[in-house]
Amino acid sequence: MSRTAAAAHRHERRISPVFLAILAVMGVGGWAVWTGFAASAGFSVFVFVSAAWIVSLCLHEYAHARTALHSGDLTVGAKGYLTLNPMAYTHAVLSVVLPLLFVIMGGIGLPGGAVFIERHRIRGRWRHSLISAAGPLTNVLFAVVCTAPFWLDALDGVPLTFRYALAFLAMLQLTAALLNLLPVPGLDGYGVVEPWLSDRLRRKIEPVAPYGFFVVIALLFVPAVGGAFFDGMDALLQSLGVRPFDRACGWELYRFWDGAPGICEGS
Repeated sequence: MSRTAAAAHRHERRISPVFLAILAVMGVGGWAVWTGFAASAGFSVFVFVSAAWIVSLCLHEYAHARTALHSGDLTVGAKGYLTLNPMAYTHAVLSVVLPLLFVIMGGIGLPGGAVFIERHRIRGRWRHSLISAAGPLTNVLFAVVCTAPFWLDALDGVPLTFRYALAFLAMLQLTAALLNLLPVPGLDGYGVVEPWLSDRLRRKIEPVAPYGFFVVIALLFVPAVGGAFFDGMDALLQSLGVRPFDRACGWELYRFWDGAPGICEGS
């Protein structure tokens, strides 16, 4: 490999300053939540959870790209997908603003921008499925880290506000993972099963594929469906040691602008 090629190779994989800045905001936000530095605990939770959520979006898309790289698509580096820069994933609005808006509006973790994989370079159905599964599995890993203090019974000394923030962040990661693993066109779950479908069936699904994501979103805002979904999330979180009260308090603190009575702040 020539020096020029080696330099380009390193540049393609250099962590973006944008991602490092978001990581720094997450760290400062987490410190503020832990120490109670800010006058408003809710504002600190908002900064910490929002930054951590964007970090997880970057890691989600990076996992897709990195798996594709090792599966045969060597073009992902030149596209900026290995830099963890959220602006490199399709569009800033789709990558960051829209997923953050869903969190603010309904406390739902939904996938953001996407990486475009040149699938014709990938050989083998298992590799195609693994590329699609890599993103949601990153959210699962993130959720495991967030819930570790709960299921390890290691909460002694952890401030309540930080505990609530972790619980809410864990719920976002689990919703992102489970929703994205649904075998619905437009979501990663469909990408997992698509390589195993017949060409005839894929052609039938293709015309409706762009609408699958929006159908899932619409269903979540139906009270009966959304209620059942969040009840299931609470049950899953409880199995990991996270009480529904912890998650609810994290959500209440996150929406600091609501001016709610504050049954959680300082409790």
